Amino acid sequence: MSTQAATLGKTGKYADLKRRAVFLLLALIVYRIGTHIPVPLIDPDEFRKFFQSQQGGIFGLLNMFAGGALGRFSIFSIGIMPYISASIILQMLTYVLPSLESLRKEGESGRRKITQYTRYATVGIATIQSWMAIKAIESVPNLVIQPGFTFEFIGVVSLVTGCLFLMWLGEQITERGLGNGISIIIFSGIAAGLPGALGRLFELVRTGALGYLAFFSIVALAMLVTAFVVFVERGQRRILVNYAKRQVGNRVYGGQSSYLPLKLNMSGVIPPIFASSIVLFPATVASWFSTGDATRWIRDLAAALQHGQPLYLLLYASLIIFFCFFYTALVFNSKEQADNLKKSGAFVPGIRPGDQTARHIDKILLRLTLIGAIYITLVCLVPEFLYLRWSVPFYFGGTSLLIVVVVTMDFMAQVQAYMMTHQYESLLKKTNFRGLGGAGLTR
Repeated sequence: MSTQAATLGKTGKYADLKRRAVFLLLALIVYRIGTHIPVPLIDPDEFRKFFQSQQGGIFGLLNMFAGGALGRFSIFSIGIMPYISASIILQMLTYVLPSLESLRKEGESGRRKITQYTRYATVGIATIQSWMAIKAIESVPNLVIQPGFTFEFIGVVSLVTGCLFLMWLGEQITERGLGNGISIIIFSGIAAGLPGALGRLFELVRTGALGYLAFFSIVALAMLVTAFVVFVERGQRRILVNYAKRQVGNRVYGGQSSYLPLKLNMSGVIPPIFASSIVLFPATVASWFSTGDATRWIRDLAAALQHGQPLYLLLYASLIIFFCFFYTALVFNSKEQADNLKKSGAFVPGIRPGDQTARHIDKILLRLTLIGAIYITLVCLVPEFLYLRWSVPFYFGGTSLLIVVVVTMDFMAQVQAYMMTHQYESLLKKTNFRGLGGAGLTR
C-alpha cells in the first residue's frame, strides 16, 4: 500500500509539472503566431523597406523586445513594455501617495488592488503609444494603403488589444505555467531572433568576411561574459541577524540566527532597458528631421548618438549607473526592513534596532549597488566594443544577454523549487498514509 501511494504521488507530481510545461509551450506558440499577424491597411513590402532603414535606432531595440513583431508591424508591435512601464510607475507611486502605500501594506487584497490599477495604467500607456506609432507610420508615404480615421482607429484598437492580450497571457503563464510570464515573453522574443543572427554570422565566416580567429574569439568572449553574469547574479551579501529569546508560557522561543540576503544586482535588467530607450530615442527622432542645411546640427546629433560613438557610450553608461541606484532605492526600503526586523524581535549584532539598523543596511546596500552598477555597465559595454572591433553583423547587446541569462536562471530556480515543494508534499502524504496504516493495524 505504501509503495502504491508513493508511486501515485510521484506520477501526480510529474503529471502536474508536465501539464504546466505543455501550457507554457502552447502559450509561447500563440505568442509567436501573433507576431506574424499584421495590423490591417499596412503595405508589408513598403514597411519592411522602411524598417530596414531605421533598424539601428530605438526601433531595433523595441523590435528585439517584441520578438520581431515591430519589423512586421503586427498586432504585438508595442509588446509588453506598456505593462512594464505601468508597473514601475505604480511602484514609484506606492512610496509617494499615502493611499497606495496603505494598500501595499494590506497584504494580498492590497496587492490585487494595485494590480488592477496597473492594468488600468497599462491601457492608458498602450493607447498613447499606439496612437503615436500609428501617426508616425501614417506620416511616411506609401506605408498605409488607406490613410485616415479608419486606419487610425483600427490601428490603435489592434495595437492596444495586442498589448492587453500579452498582459493577460503573461499572467496566465505565471499562474498556470512555469516561471514569470512577462519575463518569459520577453525572453522568447529575444531568443526568436538569435537563430537568424547566428546564421548571418556563419555566413560571414563562410564568405571569408570574418576570420576564424575573430569568430572563435567572439564565441569565447560570449561564453566568458555569460559565465560572469551567472556568477555575479548568484552572488549575495548576507547580513547576520539574531533573534532574541522570548518565553511564552513554559516554552522559550527564539535565540536563533539567520541571514538577511542582499543580491549584488538588485535592480535586475531594468537599468539597461531604460538607458537604451532614453539614449536611442533622441537619435531616432533626430534622424527624421535631418534633411536640409538648416538642420545640420540635428544630423550631427543623430550621428553622435549612434552605437559606438563616445557620446553614446558616455550617456549609456551614466544612465545605467543612475537607474541602478534609482531602481534599487525604489524596490528596497531599508527603513521598512529595519522596522520589520524590530517587530519580529530580530537585530543585527552590534547594531541597535531601528534607525541605526536602517543606516547600516543602507551603507551595505550603497556599496553593493555601486558594484552592481559597474558590473551591468561592463556587461552592456562589452558588446559595443565587440561591434566596433569586428563589425559583427548583428547586435546582441548586453541588455538582451542579461535578460536571457537572468530569466533562464530564474526559470530553473522556480522549476527546482516547484519540484522540491511537491517532493515534500509527497513525503508528507507518504508519512500520513503510513501513520494511518499503522493506526489501523494497531486497532
